[in-house]
Amino acid sequence: MKFPLRFNRHEWAGALGDIGTDFPLLVGMILASGLDPASVLFMFGAMQVLTALTYRLPMPVQPLKAVAVLVISQKLTGNVIYGAGLAIGVVMLVLTATRALDWLARVIPKTVVRGIQFGLGVQLVQLALRQYIPSDGPVSYALAGIGFVIAVVLLGNHKLPAALALIALGIGYAVVFRWNEITALPAVAVHLPQWRVPEWPDIVTGFLVLALPQIPLSLGNSILATRQVAHDFFPDQPLSVRRIGLTYSLMNLVAPWFGGVPVCHGSGGMAGHYAFGGRTGGSVVIYGGLYLALGLFFSDGFGALTKVFPLSVLGVILLFEGLTLLALVRDLTDSKPDFVMALLIGLIAGGLPYGYVIALVAGSALVYAVRSGWIKVTTE
Repeated sequence: MKFPLRFNRHEWAGALGDIGTDFPLLVGMILASGLDPASVLFMFGAMQVLTALTYRLPMPVQPLKAVAVLVISQKLTGNVIYGAGLAIGVVMLVLTATRALDWLARVIPKTVVRGIQFGLGVQLVQLALRQYIPSDGPVSYALAGIGFVIAVVLLGNHKLPAALALIALGIGYAVVFRWNEITALPAVAVHLPQWRVPEWPDIVTGFLVLALPQIPLSLGNSILATRQVAHDFFPDQPLSVRRIGLTYSLMNLVAPWFGGVPVCHGSGGMAGHYAFGGRTGGSVVIYGGLYLALGLFFSDGFGALTKVFPLSVLGVILLFEGLTLLALVRDLTDSKPDFVMALLIGLIAGGLPYGYVIALVAGSALVYAVRSGWIKVTTE
C-alpha cells in the first residue's frame, strides 16, 4: 500500500520548510547567468511534484549547492550549466546501475559526510555575507539586521516559520519603498519551458568545472545523509541509496533539455519540510505547485521582481541555512578526534579548488588511517 498524500494545514506549513535554501540559490543563478526564469521555475516545480508522487514522503528537490555557489560567483553561462546537469546525471546513473553507490555508502565514513556538509555551510555563509547582505549598501545591512533578529526570535516556531516572516519583511519593504517599480512589472502571461540542446564542449566544461566539485558533496549529503534522515523520520518506509541515486540521476538527465538547473535531493530539505509539519509528499506537491505557478504565469516579471525584492533578506535566509549545515557536525562532539577531522575535512572542502573531491578521497583515507592507528590525532 502506498503512503497516502495529505494536504492539511500541517502539510501547507511544511511546504515552506525548504524555501530558505532553494529560492536564494535559484534567484542567484537566474540573475548571474541570465537563465530563462520560466524554464528554471517550471522544471524545478515539476521535479518537486514528480518526486513527491514517487516517494509519497516529504522528499525534497533542491538546486545543487556547490554548482549554485560556483555559478553565482563565476557567472557561468547557461549552456555550461545544462551540460553539467547532463554530466552529473550520467555519472550518478552509472554509479547506481553498477552498484558502486552501495559500495560507496559502506566505505565513506560519517565523519567525511559531516565534514563535507560543514564545508558547504562555510561556502553558503560566505556567499550570504559577501554578495547578498551588502547588495544595496547601508540600507541592506539595516534590513539584514532586522531580518536576523526576526529569524532568531522565530527560530523553531512552527506556527510562524522564520522563512515566511522574512519573506513577508522583504515584500513589505518592497511595497513601501519600491512601489513604483512594482507597478511597472509586466502583466501575467503564460510561458512554457524552452527546449535546449547541450553540446559536447558544454558537457565537458560542465563536468570539469561544476560536476567534479559537486559529485562528492552529492554522495555525502544528497544520497547518504538523505537516506539517514529518511530512516530517522520514517523508519517504516525504508529507502535505499540505489533508489535515491536513480531519481537523482533521472532528474538531471531530463531537466537540462528544458532549461532546468541541476538538482538533487537533500537531508536538510527533508528535515526542513518535516520540522514545519510535512509528513507526506503533499507538502512537496504544494511547494512544487508554487514554482509551477511562478514559471507558467509570472516569469515575465520575475527578473524585475527579484530586483524589487531586497537581496539582503534572501541573504539572511541563506545565512541561516549555512549555519544549519555547520551545526550538523555537533553529533561528532562525543569523539574529539572525529570532530577535529570533520572540521579539517570541511575546511578543505570549502576552501580549496576541487575541495570536495580532495575532501572525499583524502578525508576518507585520513579517517581510516586514524582508526587503524597509523596516525594519531590529539586534541590537547
